[in-house]
Amino acid sequence: MSKLDETLTMLKDLTDANAISGHEKEAREVMEKYITPYADEVYTDHLGSLIGKKTGTEDGPKIMVAGHLDEVGFMVTRIDKDGFLFFQTIGGWWNQVMLAQRVTIMTASGNLTGVIGSKPPHILSPEARKKPVDIKEMFIDIGASSKEEAEEFGVRPGDSVVPYFEFTQMKNEKMLLAKAWDNRIGCAIAIDVLKNLQEQAHPNTVYGVGTIQEEVGLRGAKTSAHLIEPDIAFGVDVGIAGDTPGISAKDADSKLGEGPQIVLYDASMISHKGVRDLVIETAEEKNIPYQYTSMAGGGTDSGAIHLTANGVPALSITIATRYIHSHAAMLHRDDFEHAVELIVEVIKKLDKDTVASIRLA
Repeated sequence: MSKLDETLTMLKDLTDANAISGHEKEAREVMEKYITPYADEVYTDHLGSLIGKKTGTEDGPKIMVAGHLDEVGFMVTRIDKDGFLFFQTIGGWWNQVMLAQRVTIMTASGNLTGVIGSKPPHILSPEARKKPVDIKEMFIDIGASSKEEAEEFGVRPGDSVVPYFEFTQMKNEKMLLAKAWDNRIGCAIAIDVLKNLQEQAHPNTVYGVGTIQEEVGLRGAKTSAHLIEPDIAFGVDVGIAGDTPGISAKDADSKLGEGPQIVLYDASMISHKGVRDLVIETAEEKNIPYQYTSMAGGGTDSGAIHLTANGVPALSITIATRYIHSHAAMLHRDDFEHAVELIVEVIKKLDKDTVASIRLA
């Protein structure tokens, strides 16, 4: 891997942080470190979503750019007599990506290494071998010989369990492999939007937000949007990539490196036409590449934000990402940088008159 530049160092710090839903402290502290130099004020709501505020025109519209701090993981629910840990999934998991994967257990006395296990296939019936192992049949092995030893290690029910994977820059240096792109890339976009607005006039106040508990119900988006009361909002997240073997265009047609995704529709929201039109117009005017996407299942923080108070025109802008909700996902650096550029250019246009016209689009 080549020497990390400033942006890659930020991305590594964000993705290496351990922060499942309900325990976002590590990621919040990293985001706070990176957003503070570019914000006039940094604070949290009462559940722990981080908000960095940058004022352009003080009485201008309020623009919210929200990524979520949390990643999918697990929670310890029980320790058996032999020292094996049983767990609850936190966020959506596909059982086929879980077995034999290394995890980090975050205990009160420090982090422990574990591995997800199950019965070996050698002792299963031929019929059972053909079926994916049910999550409830899995456990975590921390090398303890008894419940008492596991407790001596510091483990207790409620401890967070986080996928383990180190940030890796691929041989093609634009391709970046890491855990938790869902959704530290959104947090990085929020940070860099504020950074790129430092020397630019903007007729509004911009809020770069890292929300909590998105993976379990868009919860931090609700509370942070209630606190901010934005006029326009952008949810920034990962999206589905369709450029791996076996995926047809009717399933997903986005490709890594071909621009950020404009989300037309997902299960949580129909994108606001006025915001969407302005974003597309700006992308074409500035020659910023983009792709369209829609998702019949799943949603983003925009789904909660757009229903805040009497309504917030909102759009999700996502980064096509391979292998999300697993231990390692891959995205393209250019898509991240183009997303930041696009959102900055749109924000520069969002004065009072433009926001008023968007509402009636």
